[in-house]
Amino acid sequence: MRNITLAGVSLLCLSTNSWAEIDPQDIHIGVFRFTPTLELRESYNDNYRGLSTNEQESWITGISPTFLLSTGNRNSEYELQYNADNQTYHSDSEASHTDHHLRLRSIMELTSRHRLSWGLEYHRVEETSDTESITENDKYSQAIARASYRYGAPTARNQLEFGTHYEQRRYHNSGDLNASEERDSLMFNSIWYHRLGGGVRSLLELRHTDHDYKQASARRDSTNVAVLGGAIWDATAKTSGNVRLGAERKDFDSDTRKDFTSPMWEVGVIWKPRTYSVFNLNTRRAFDEGDDGASTINDWTTEATWDHEWTSRIATELKYRYSEREYEGIDRDDDRTSYGVGVTYSPDRWIDVGLSYLRTENDSTLDWRTFDRNIYMLSLELSL
Repeated sequence: MRNITLAGVSLLCLSTNSWAEIDPQDIHIGVFRFTPTLELRESYNDNYRGLSTNEQESWITGISPTFLLSTGNRNSEYELQYNADNQTYHSDSEASHTDHHLRLRSIMELTSRHRLSWGLEYHRVEETSDTESITENDKYSQAIARASYRYGAPTARNQLEFGTHYEQRRYHNSGDLNASEERDSLMFNSIWYHRLGGGVRSLLELRHTDHDYKQASARRDSTNVAVLGGAIWDATAKTSGNVRLGAERKDFDSDTRKDFTSPMWEVGVIWKPRTYSVFNLNTRRAFDEGDDGASTINDWTTEATWDHEWTSRIATELKYRYSEREYEGIDRDDDRTSYGVGVTYSPDRWIDVGLSYLRTENDSTLDWRTFDRNIYMLSLELSL
């Protein structure tokens, strides 16, 4: 399903079940399909707070059940998904927490020319690294509503798409911790697709996003406007991708903050030289919302992965990620490198056993934000 999202790239997480994935069976309940899965993890993190000195380390036990309820017909599909992720830090009970994720999404083919997709989401999350306080998790919730409408048949020379995305972020820390980060964000975009032939379409996209911060003293209310041009293609059985290039402007409502303009791009390419081997390359440059007092963050991130299935039961994954983050308005720049390897053993359709390693190195102009981290993980994913 296609998501229209606000600009943002999450931290690299190495998934050990990315290629030789389990093949869960559904339970049919009337017109619905119910699909439960369960992931169990045991990991060791030698610096889960991301500190430059006095690193905190712990063994972490993770239990993550997922329940998917779906239904549909020839013209529409609906999915309701709930996932809980319980993480027990054996060396620090204050870091232990349970994340909750609830998603409702749908795609409706109204006619051959009219397509509507929409979704609702709610997330309650705690983060242990890069936190505002080194003794308390960042605790926040996200409520998200999105929708997009596309006019034009798939074989038409031209198509138009209009989308919107609303996000509400609230923090649940003690006192006023992270109160200045609470905001509502509303994005509208429009895209014109033009078929060039051979599975290639050019595109022109306009985006407009309003950020409304709840703490007026933060003076961080702003408007982002981006203009992007590029192409999407699925020209061969081996290659597919999309390229968006352009510029982004960030204007603050307050005269006390400087406005910014920067080149912007979003590129994603998938190359399949063999049916059992896949290379992914993604790179992005855009403004992220500020943190630690910064007006905004100019983020440039590149990530590459290689997934290879050696046999019907054994698969591996290699990942590399590099990002440069310029914190505008304060004296801070971060260069972060992450790389990892994972192997998955699938003895049967309903079970995956994974073993992975992930290293992260963050080099910051702020000494206390410079750190190294190693994560070793053993995982077990089960289904019916």
